[in-house]
Amino acid sequence: MKEKVGEVFSIARENPPVRGCTVSKQIHPGENAVIYFSMAERTDISAELYPYHKLLFVAEGEIEVYGTGEGKFLSKGQAILTPVEKPVGIRSEKGAVYTEISIRREDFMNEAVKAGEVFRLADLLPYQEGKIVNMDLMHNEKMKFVLMSFSEGTGLSEHAAPGEAMVFALEGEAVIQYEGVDHVIHAGEEFHFAKAGRHAVTAKGNFKMALLISLA
Repeated sequence: MKEKVGEVFSIARENPPVRGCTVSKQIHPGENAVIYFSMAERTDISAELYPYHKLLFVAEGEIEVYGTGEGKFLSKGQAILTPVEKPVGIRSEKGAVYTEISIRREDFMNEAVKAGEVFRLADLLPYQEGKIVNMDLMHNEKMKFVLMSFSEGTGLSEHAAPGEAMVFALEGEAVIQYEGVDHVIHAGEEFHFAKAGRHAVTAKGNFKMALLISLA
């Protein structure tokens, strides 16, 4: 992934809209491409048909996903899985920053997510006292997208992943220890682990995050 490693950052803060423009930044290529989009006020990405789904989640501002039927409005923290082979366009009246993940038809997708429905990633799984709850949202042989909730006082001991990984903090805050250094992460911020990077996670109160893992 073409993103800084080993420090807290913010997709929203570091990819502000450019007046009158739509800007895209691909951080991961291939069939499961990951792209940041920054849309200025009153900009539009015209509707097109795609042979794959797109998982869109908003980091800042508001977008409208349109094409067939009534438009769907998404604001900060909300997400949508777009339909396959139906017109999908995106526009923003006030400006927005969002992340797009391409998902093939044959990829596993959790039944909790229905194409065309707006939802909050943080609302898909609960907290359980004294426990960590995991939900596989999407996976294939090359990529995995997981949701995790940590109740207060829980955490993951130091370990390393076989591929790169990116944390999207959804709710609350936590301490990420990376290669022996502590970093505090808050909702709306991100963190990128290099392949085999040693890390641990400790919740400061209740904490939810999404984790995107590249297995390729």
